[in-house]
Amino acid sequence: MRTGHFRRNALTSALAATLALIAPALHAQGGSVSIGWLQLIGLIPAPAYDPYESQIPRRRPGHPPEALPMWVEQNPDALNPAPVDQVGNFVPVPDRWRIMESLGVNTPWYDPYNQNVLKGDKPMFGDSWFFSMTGISDTLLEPRGIPTPVGPQSGPDAGSNDVLGNTDQLIFAQTAIPSFLLYEGDTSFKPPDIEFKATLAFNYNRVRTEEVRALQVDPTYGRTRDDGFVGVQELFVTKDLRTVSARYDVDEVRVGIQPFSSDFRGFLFQDNQLGVRFFGNRDNNYWQYNLAWFRRLEKDINSGLNDLSKGPRKDDVFLASLYRQDFPFTGFVSQAIFAYNRNREDSSFYDSNGFIQRPAAIGREFPRTYDVGYLGYNGDGHFGRLNLTVSAYAVVGKQKPGVFVAQDTDVRAGFLAAEASMDFDWIRLRGSLAWASGDDDAYDDRSTGYDAIFENPIFAGADTSYWIRQNLPLIGGGGVALAGRNGLLANLHSSKEQGQSNFDNPGLQLIGIGADFDVTPQSRISTNINELWFDDTEILKVARATADVGRNIGTDLSVAWTWRPQDTQNIILRLSAATLLPGQALKDLYGTDTRYYTVLGNMIFTY
Repeated sequence: MRTGHFRRNALTSALAATLALIAPALHAQGGSVSIGWLQLIGLIPAPAYDPYESQIPRRRPGHPPEALPMWVEQNPDALNPAPVDQVGNFVPVPDRWRIMESLGVNTPWYDPYNQNVLKGDKPMFGDSWFFSMTGISDTLLEPRGIPTPVGPQSGPDAGSNDVLGNTDQLIFAQTAIPSFLLYEGDTSFKPPDIEFKATLAFNYNRVRTEEVRALQVDPTYGRTRDDGFVGVQELFVTKDLRTVSARYDVDEVRVGIQPFSSDFRGFLFQDNQLGVRFFGNRDNNYWQYNLAWFRRLEKDINSGLNDLSKGPRKDDVFLASLYRQDFPFTGFVSQAIFAYNRNREDSSFYDSNGFIQRPAAIGREFPRTYDVGYLGYNGDGHFGRLNLTVSAYAVVGKQKPGVFVAQDTDVRAGFLAAEASMDFDWIRLRGSLAWASGDDDAYDDRSTGYDAIFENPIFAGADTSYWIRQNLPLIGGGGVALAGRNGLLANLHSSKEQGQSNFDNPGLQLIGIGADFDVTPQSRISTNINELWFDDTEILKVARATADVGRNIGTDLSVAWTWRPQDTQNIILRLSAATLLPGQALKDLYGTDTRYYTVLGNMIFTY
């Protein structure tokens, strides 16, 4: 036995004997001995230790209780701490996605802002299969004024025997878009292992005009058209082929009807089409690539949705693109792209309204085919405070035959566009430039008018702009439009949805300025002023059989207000107005200086 331990035991025994002798005397004199001392020396047994009891404050009757210490308020059930031998150990949880539910925290199944099995927050089944559902309601009301020709069967109104009729029209469209996504894999750090997606679009539209035969070829149908359509906008499967680095650089393949944009602003090809696409990234996402083939689907002419009731078009698009982050400077992304468009639509095609779409009703109106290749560069990013988007394309190929001649023609055309902006606190100022080459001789063996495959430009005000939003018909020169709906180019198409590319066109030049004002976090006001010219008017002179068509299209003025009341994209309300002040070209083509207008009201609700 150690000496110190023996001495402490002897001292304790002596002290206990002394207290035992003096305790009765102290009690007789009114004194007392601490119970704690007696417990300490073992004369009386000590109670079981309660770590909380000694720290809970006492109070005398009639006195208010004192505030409990913080540790008592945070542990109202006085749960005992974990056993010492289990502190720091991991305890398995049956379902880590539903921990909150096991603690009694539940949210409604329809609440998209909290844990929701319909929004992919936790597995639908198993421990790695997730489901996400999106619902969109898109409501559009659009009064507009566009040049409207008087048909061969003139209307009943006075003055309706002129070339141009009443320009007023009204469009209402309601589209419901449900989308369903099922995928497997933990997507915190990498793409899904496999995913399936389907998106439908249910559209109803009603259009009212003031002229017969403006909407349908049969004048007995009158001046109002009601139409409904269901389109399949997405139906694809994506498979993760392999992971090639520790940072999850991947190779993937996607097959089916899928969205694709060839460049940052949708200048060349932006659509939902049937195809096969290989894509991936390298070097920690510094490089990205696309290899794709698309067989274009027919579209419903009134809604613009994919029409699976008809077979695919004889129109193939092959694309290869390569992106490089931070090139040539940090903060700027560069893209090189090559696209090949092979068209073999050599028979006539009429739309559901009875108008011919292929070949376009211009020139010889003879079926044609073409093979064209696009070589392009696109850049998007910033240099310090300056934001910049640039795009350049050259197109070469051959079409058989030409639009105005019986022999084959060589396609040689180009396109340039740039938009720069800079932020000043809550104001962003923008400047836009665009050029698309035009054809200077309708009867030679070269077609030098630039045209895209399927454009959807986000540029110079986009669909706020009158020129981009509306389809202006080339009256007296054929059943084609100077510019298609939601299109920038002056390409003389029958329609963007069902027509062919046309490389015999007048081309375009545009200079624009604009500004965005973030008035509040919820409200933005955007303004644009665009000045437009035809690049060359020789094609228009031949189509109209006239010797005089000016180049200046006019001045496009637009303003838009966007409101997001919840500070999110779930509710978006947009109201815009635009007018086109005609230049000499429109005065020569339409024989009037009428100011054309459009008003657009758009409500989008997203779940």
